Amino acid sequence: MMLFDETALFDEGKKRFTNFDLPGTHLRLWEQFFDKSESDNYFRVLKETTPWQQRTRKMYDKWVLDPRLTAWYGGPNGLEWTPALLAIKARVEQESGIAFNRVLLNFYRDGNDSVAWHSDTLPADGKHHPIASVTFGETRVFKVRPKANKKSPSLDIPLTHGSFLLMAATMQDGYEHHIPKTSKPIGPRINLTFRISDSTKPVYYVNDTDPCPQNSGNTTSKPPSTP
Repeated sequence: MMLFDETALFDEGKKRFTNFDLPGTHLRLWEQFFDKSESDNYFRVLKETTPWQQRTRKMYDKWVLDPRLTAWYGGPNGLEWTPALLAIKARVEQESGIAFNRVLLNFYRDGNDSVAWHSDTLPADGKHHPIASVTFGETRVFKVRPKANKKSPSLDIPLTHGSFLLMAATMQDGYEHHIPKTSKPIGPRINLTFRISDSTKPVYYVNDTDPCPQNSGNTTSKPPSTP
């Protein structure tokens, strides 16, 4: 059974590479980085075996549910690496030449799930690092805009099934990105963002009590800088 109808995309059987010309940084995209069979398999495995959680965060003096499910792996407070994640990590590291020690998984269940405009800053070490983003599942639009001119037209990049996007460290200095909601009836998407962090300090700080007790089963956290 085919999970995602992107047969035409995979028919050429080769990676499609794009180097986006952004002033002051590098942004590179490999489409078909993982082939159709690999991508379908990784989507199934990650969807079924990841202990997904819906976290809450404080925004404008209110505690709200994240509009997606997440899971952290690596580091002293992250989950143990799985064989699937280690295999994906090895492929990304081989292509990029960069060693990563943590990964954040995001599960966008449908078009209502999203992530707001942000830059990825890890307070654990206070520095920006390259971030490798891998997508399995439904195509979603990855929007990029400069911080200095937020009214400028965004760069819209469709992240397809099996794609690999590499953001240079300097991208977080001058740009922010966003996955918007969509009213289209679409399927789920799993995104993995491989990161570098000081392994002696936590990224997520989990509270002992839930300020939203009606949301039983959700993990409450202070708002991290990597939504």
